[in-house]
Amino acid sequence: MIYTITFNPALDYIVRLDHLTPGTINRTEQEYVLGGGKGINVSIVLNNLGMNTTALGFIAGFTGDEIVRQLNNFGVRESFIRLKEGLTRINVKVKASDEETEINGRGPTISDDELQALYTQLDTLTDQDTLILAGSIPSSLPSDMYEIIMERLAHKYIRIVVDATKDLLTRVLPYKPFLIKPNNHELSEIFGRTLSTKEDLVTAAKELQTQGAQHVLISMAGDGAILVAVDGTVYTSSAPKGTLINSVGAGDSMVAGFMTGYINTQDLQQALYWGIATGSASAYSENLATKNEVLALLDTITK
Repeated sequence: MIYTITFNPALDYIVRLDHLTPGTINRTEQEYVLGGGKGINVSIVLNNLGMNTTALGFIAGFTGDEIVRQLNNFGVRESFIRLKEGLTRINVKVKASDEETEINGRGPTISDDELQALYTQLDTLTDQDTLILAGSIPSSLPSDMYEIIMERLAHKYIRIVVDATKDLLTRVLPYKPFLIKPNNHELSEIFGRTLSTKEDLVTAAKELQTQGAQHVLISMAGDGAILVAVDGTVYTSSAPKGTLINSVGAGDSMVAGFMTGYINTQDLQQALYWGIATGSASAYSENLATKNEVLALLDTITK
């Protein structure tokens, strides 16, 4: 089973309009509501690709119920902790022709008892499972939440994937995550300088490996991706051609595609192809990648 954890899920209320004029009434041209959060996105795409996945995390109130309803419609298993108080947050994303504006909610408070319920779930995992930690940590939880989980599970030898930014990522490296997935801009932030060439990015990835990371997957949007394997081998893949429609969830989709490819083939180059094809399929669509979309792009990459 591939488990994902989303500590701070959200309902994304997405509106499209021609132009946003602050301080006055604006009329939308399109609007829709999508349950989201990095781990949830990963589970949806894994499920689309035929993988066994269960979404873990915390939900609250009617907004949390809507996320569960949407996951049920996708056929995704979930085992969320239902919080006694508060509401799962709502993120408002305004997409105008000339700019995008986001207002992200704060999210509910998670109590010690509710956090302990998650630990109890994680204690059932075995070395046959994969755990994906993705996204931010809400303010009501310790900032070292990922470290606490990885230390707790260290003796189980579970394959753990971490998709996070800055300190949240670098602090888990001593626990030897199986895979980390920074993009090129996040790597530049970590090292405090612009990493503009392939050589710069590979050098940075190998530095993270000296700190404990096993495989480092670097996404570069339209420029493709680089994988620096635990043995030092560098794999690359260009991005398939397509029109960018929506970049939200593309990185999460890459993680789902990579793990699908790796689990099914045990081949890192193939896993990279699956990752870039899946991330691109989501970027070239209004919704998260489907298997048919991924296979169509995969065919163009591997030819």
